Formats: sequence, structure tokens, C-alpha cells
Amino acid sequence: MTAEDTDEARAARGDRAAFSALMSATRGDLYRFIRRYVGDADEAHDLLQETYASAWLAIRRYDPARSFTAWLRFIAVNKCRDWGRKRTVRRFIRGVMGLDAPEAMAVGVDAPEPEAGIDDRRRMAELDRALADLPDNLKAPLLLATLEGRSYAEIAEVLGITPKAVETRVARARQKLSLAVTRGLV
Repeated sequence: MTAEDTDEARAARGDRAAFSALMSATRGDLYRFIRRYVGDADEAHDLLQETYASAWLAIRRYDPARSFTAWLRFIAVNKCRDWGRKRTVRRFIRGVMGLDAPEAMAVGVDAPEPEAGIDDRRRMAELDRALADLPDNLKAPLLLATLEGRSYAEIAEVLGITPKAVETRVARARQKLSLAVTRGLV
């Protein structure tokens, strides 16, 4: 198979079947990454679809010499960051208007999961919230390193920073999560 015959190269030329094959190959890992980033399964499904839609719209700009998964992660991280900014605005609006205001309800509500009665599930939900509350510059490197097992060099390529910066951010993220655990937040 030549470099021009890869799914990545064919997709970059607009081949829908090749792009579908790439979607199938990356869907599980990408969903898990997004799910951990945002802490909500339903939102993660929506963001996964948005990521693939954006990738398809930008596919002609993709360089097949680069890693497709790194390019896709870059798009996903940006989608997650956008989601986080919108979530912050929703929280602010609800705080200003009050939770009972109809306008606040129309903006959207981050409803907590129903109490399942199982300690492990409760702790996992709290950990998801703690992860979701990490600043974006710490969350993405941590998830890429721990959840996906990416090297610092790969993460640096995805995020456009140095491997040393990745190392520092992963350490700071772990420290913040550790503090959350010791304070009883998780």
C-alpha cells in the first residue's frame, strides 16, 4: 500500500468511505477521551459527532503526513473547550437569574445523576466532576496521557506545546485532583 492509498490520504481527497473507515477506527478511543474531558455521557456523544462533522468539513486541510488521530484530538479538544465555555456561561446565567427563573431553565440545566446507592458509582461521578472542573490547559494533557497512554511528544503535537510543558501540566493536574481527594471532594 502506497502513501496515496491509505485511508488518511483518500479521506484528505474527500473520499467518504475512507473517512467513514477512519471514524470507525477512532470512535471508541475518541469517545472515551471526550467523556472524561466533559464528565457527561450525553454531552460526550454530541461532542463526538461535532468533532467528526468539523473534521469532515476541514478534511481537505488535513495533511496525511501528520497523524490523523493527533489531528482529530486537536479538533476534539477545541470542541470540549468550547463546550466548557458555554457551560460556564450557562452557570453564570443561572446564578444571576436564580434557579427557579424560567429563563434559567431555558438555558439548560446540568442535572446531577440520580443517586444510585452504590458508593463506587458516586465516587466515579465525583471524579468525573473533578476532572471536568480542571482548567482546560491541565485537563487535556492529563487525559491524553493517562486515559489514552499517549507520549508527551504526541500530546505536545496535539496541543501545540513542548513536551516539557506537557509534563508540567500533567503533574499539576494530578496535584489538583489529589487535593480534591484529600479535601473530600472526591
